[in-house]
Amino acid sequence: MAEKAFDPTKKYQEQEEVFFDDGREIELLHFVYGRSDVEEIRNNPSKVLAAIDEFARTKKYLMNVGEDKGRIVTETIHERKPQVMVELGGYIGYSCVLFGEAVRAAGGKKYWSLERNPEFAAVISSLVDLAGLSEVVKVVVGPSDASIRRLHSTGDLQHIDMMFLDHYKPAYTTDLKLCEELQLVTPGSVLAADNVIKPGNPPYLEYVRSTCEEKRQSASKGGADGVDTRFADRTANQYKSRQGQEKLDESRQGNPNLVYESKLVHSFEPNGVPDGVEITRCVGEE
Repeated sequence: MAEKAFDPTKKYQEQEEVFFDDGREIELLHFVYGRSDVEEIRNNPSKVLAAIDEFARTKKYLMNVGEDKGRIVTETIHERKPQVMVELGGYIGYSCVLFGEAVRAAGGKKYWSLERNPEFAAVISSLVDLAGLSEVVKVVVGPSDASIRRLHSTGDLQHIDMMFLDHYKPAYTTDLKLCEELQLVTPGSVLAADNVIKPGNPPYLEYVRSTCEEKRQSASKGGADGVDTRFADRTANQYKSRQGQEKLDESRQGNPNLVYESKLVHSFEPNGVPDGVEITRCVGEE
């Protein structure tokens, strides 16, 4: 899965100091639905994606996975053919439309998008409907860990064939461990984690690349609630103004006996900044 060079003609606007939750998400909806060709876009996922890309290239930056990293994940979907895929963090629905269509094309049945911000979730739902994917994509509003627990308890989510992690970076590891404890992630599950270079996610990479013995030793030491200190303040506090101080269960142990094979696929943010996607396969249990 070698990644191509970045195409500068497809570059998004530069990322500003404030680059989300400032009204641009609603502006995007007006931009897409205000197009003269909106009826030609309807029920066409690729044209919906093109319209989102056009906004981000000509108007304002959007923190989407983008074409380049998106290609890495869609290739994995085509290979794995997940019946059930879950994404943590949907933002405005770019990944929902791109990966939801890939899941449908691969014969899958459900794509769950877990998004904490209700306004973003409304944007996702609107664009998913425009793309004609509402039967496949289901948007769930609320904190990721609470939504995972609820979907599991109701029986709506019994196993995760593939998961895309693109939400609050310090929650990648704690949410993965929760999925392990609930036996949602088991041998056969595949994980795709965005932004492991920019802004980076040392705790997550350490976890999925560790041996079972290393994970067992780490679990025996326990941990404290809070955000891992290896994250920069900007990353740790990214959503603080809207959601308050994050309280993560860093003592969660998961299932350290799960065996992972993990590798980094280098790529680019949609504004050309180098980044990568960590593709992790659960291949067994000791």
